[in-house]
Amino acid sequence: MTVLAGSPRSLSVGEVAVDSGVAPSAVRFYESHGVITAVRTAGNQRRFDESAACRIQVAKLAQRAGLSVREIAALFADLSADPTPDEWAGVAHRLVAEVEERVRNLKAQLAALESGTRLCEIGQNDPAR
Repeated sequence: MTVLAGSPRSLSVGEVAVDSGVAPSAVRFYESHGVITAVRTAGNQRRFDESAACRIQVAKLAQRAGLSVREIAALFADLSADPTPDEWAGVAHRLVAEVEERVRNLKAQLAALESGTRLCEIGQNDPAR
């Protein structure tokens, strides 16, 4: 691909897939859920900016931490098209806070399960109900 000096590089689905370590179908999946965005060429091909692979890699990390694709898209909603290190630091901060909250909730559920209380009673007393 020829890139003019100073012009942003646009990537095909296949290039983003290789750069992010996912299948092309996963690239399209993340696009359909708003995690990454594409522009269409005159030939109706998807073209992504250079941040797409990084966004997918961060999305995979967030998924392993338990976030849904919808939550990840919301996490990325305020990122610019070419996120700065400070923007990524903000995403990292919000992701850490979310994971810490999930860990606290899981520990509370584990304690409830280990308490000896009947399972159906634990469900009745769940404040998230």
